[in-house]
Amino acid sequence: MRAIAVRFANYLYRRRAGVSLQSRTFSSGKEELTVEQEAERKIGWLLKLMFAGTASAVAYQFFPYMGDNLIQQSVSLLQVKDPLFKRMGASRLTRFAVDDERRMKIVEMGGAQRLLNMLNTASDDRTRKAALKALEALSQSDEVLASLYHAGAITIIRSIPNSLEDAEVERFKLSLMKRFQDQRYDGQS
Repeated sequence: MRAIAVRFANYLYRRRAGVSLQSRTFSSGKEELTVEQEAERKIGWLLKLMFAGTASAVAYQFFPYMGDNLIQQSVSLLQVKDPLFKRMGASRLTRFAVDDERRMKIVEMGGAQRLLNMLNTASDDRTRKAALKALEALSQSDEVLASLYHAGAITIIRSIPNSLEDAEVERFKLSLMKRFQDQRYDGQS
C-alpha cells in the first residue's frame, strides 16, 4: 500500500512541476498575446465607430430625398400595362400612406387618380384588391377623402363587380363606401 502511495505522490508532484514549468516559460508569451488581442479589439472598435459615423452621415444626407423618389416611382408603376407592376405600385403606396403629409403628397403626385384609373380598368380581383387597399389607406385622411370624392371615386367603387373569389375585395369596397358615408358624402359625384 505504501508503494502505491509513494508512486501516486511522485505522479502528482511531477504533474504539478510540469504545470508550473510551463506557466513560467510561456507566461511572457501569454502577456504578449493578450496585449495584441487588446490592441486588435480597440482598433476593431475604432474602425466600427468610423464606419457607423460615415454611414450615419451618408444616411442623413441621402434618405430625405429618397422618400419622394420612391413615392414618385410607385405612382409611375401604376401607369404600366402589366398588372403585376400595378399591384406592386399600389402595395408600395399602401405602405407609404402612414400619415396625412405622405397621403397628401401621394395625391399631389397624382397617385389617387391613377389608383382610381387602375381600379376602373382592372380585370382581375388581385389588382382590384391592391388598388382598393391603397385607396383605403389613403382615405384615412379627410382631405384625401374629399379629393377622392371630387375625382369620382364613389362611382368607380360602386361599379366594381362583386368578387366571388376574394372576400377582401368586398371588405375594402364596403369599408371605403362606409368612410364616404361617415363624412356625409351623398354618393353623387
